Amino acid sequence: MAETPSQMLALGTPAPAFQLPDADGNLHSLADAAGSRAYLVMFICNHCPFVKHVADELARLGADAQANNVAVFAINSNDFDRYPADNPANMQREAARRNYTFPYLVDADQRVAKAYRAACTPDFYLFDADRQLVYRGQLDGSRPGNGIAVDGRDLRRAIDAVLAGEPMPDRQVPSVGCNIKWIAGNEPAYFA
Repeated sequence: MAETPSQMLALGTPAPAFQLPDADGNLHSLADAAGSRAYLVMFICNHCPFVKHVADELARLGADAQANNVAVFAINSNDFDRYPADNPANMQREAARRNYTFPYLVDADQRVAKAYRAACTPDFYLFDADRQLVYRGQLDGSRPGNGIAVDGRDLRRAIDAVLAGEPMPDRQVPSVGCNIKWIAGNEPAYFA
């Protein structure tokens, strides 16, 4: 497996707005969740072994966060023409199988991934109530085959801190995963 690290968008960056459809065609946006205590945006997909490794924890963490009025969005930006396992029909099946309670959205033209400087799956962005970036980095230290338990420790700690109004961890470790599968000719300049 080739590992791609996240780009570590600058802390304090305002959350880039989006309006994206889920696999059923229903539109979702950050504005729909106005008044949330925090906003979590995750870039995931169906076929990546790194995402498969943590998918059950993503479902648990998402439900726990939503119970605390954290808006949670998962976005699939992969080129599903070349990677049909990531197409909307398969996204529906994956969301049902994993019991995702958050919207799982289709970024077909990859504009949202570029706006967030997303690089890999999974890639995580946590914004405070004012939609300012306070955490970007790994879910936890677990990777396929490294023997570390998947517990969401790093991201959960960041969510707890933002909800309590406490400082974020000084050390934020980049997420690592499969690279986003860019549409041919659509690769972002930040990889140049």
